[in-house]
Amino acid sequence: MDLVEKQVAVSQLQLGMYVNRLDRDWLGTPFPLQGFYVTSPEDIELLHEYCNDVFIDVERQALHVVDRLKMLNPSRIDALRNSVKHVDTATLLEEAPRARQASDIACNVAAQMLEDVRAGRKLSAENIDNAVKPVVASVLRNADAFFWINSLLRRDSYIYSHAVNCSALAAALGRHMGFPEPVLVSLATGGFLLDVGKAELPEDVLNAPDQLDKEVMWSVKKHVEGSLRICEEAGIHDADVREMIATHHERFDGSGYPSGLLRTKIPLFGRMAAVIDSFDAMTSHRAYQKAMSRHEALQHLYRGHDQLYQRDIVEQLLQCLGIYPTGTLVELSTGEVGIVMAQNQSRRLRPRLMLLLTRLKERFERFPELDLMTAEVDGSGNKIDIIGTPEPGTWGLDPAELYLV
Repeated sequence: MDLVEKQVAVSQLQLGMYVNRLDRDWLGTPFPLQGFYVTSPEDIELLHEYCNDVFIDVERQALHVVDRLKMLNPSRIDALRNSVKHVDTATLLEEAPRARQASDIACNVAAQMLEDVRAGRKLSAENIDNAVKPVVASVLRNADAFFWINSLLRRDSYIYSHAVNCSALAAALGRHMGFPEPVLVSLATGGFLLDVGKAELPEDVLNAPDQLDKEVMWSVKKHVEGSLRICEEAGIHDADVREMIATHHERFDGSGYPSGLLRTKIPLFGRMAAVIDSFDAMTSHRAYQKAMSRHEALQHLYRGHDQLYQRDIVEQLLQCLGIYPTGTLVELSTGEVGIVMAQNQSRRLRPRLMLLLTRLKERFERFPELDLMTAEVDGSGNKIDIIGTPEPGTWGLDPAELYLV
């Protein structure tokens, strides 16, 4: 397709237009050299500060408008919800080695993906598919094993661990909501690629400990557009994946970006991705934020229901992961500290644990398992209950250093 350019005044720009060139050099501006879509009034306001006229790509504008109209229509995906009832077909012990293998593959591909983006290379759609499908298969065989394994492994990069975590969370939430396996693959692929555009940003921006200024924040928000472009260049055209990436920063009350969509104008996958993305961000260590416990993050999400997030989706995630999600550190009424290994579906407040610290907060030489479903009382006849969810690092406790897997 030949480029069809048109010069327009910045004051005449409309949402959906694609800015191909400025009336000045790109150097010294916060805008990406390859151009960008105008997706908010803030884009136009920032352009006003640097130039009077811009050159738009008429053809790309038209295509973008078509994409947005498709995105705003009710999705066929909604009709597939609750169409399948998934059950575990493997025990935690049986699935753990396969979950470890799936996790290793996904982490390797995620690391390579970020390296490729930073080097300006196209992503391999085949590699991403090879990373995502084993994660989905593991989550289908056992709802807990992947999260149990993943909670015990150290990750060096937030971006690539976020890709793996969001992929698995998307698959698990989709499984819980009764979607068929092909839809789970789309969900997991979208989760894997949510923030791939952030790999184009400088490290000092990604790890900035303080609030970002307006121009830098604009470039960060443009990672959504960058992610979509990277996927397009890689030949990843799944409409459901594109919707998920495009809308995972939209918020139920209309306060999100890039389009400020409100309530169910946000596609279902986007509403799910918003909750998944936020949950993993809250439970991850970053330069400007300590990790919350998984239990606390779920409570935080719930407090934001029907404002930032749809109530139904938050409740579905809570039911999916449990009150005390797999991988959560818990303190017992006995004084002992353990980590949640698996859920008991019939009694969500009584999960299966691996004990790490004694009642004196000393490390066990061997880490015993304790199923709160069957162990109602301790040796003295006192009822055993979970009384708290310590933040990661409390008592110097880091499960990744215990070599439990």
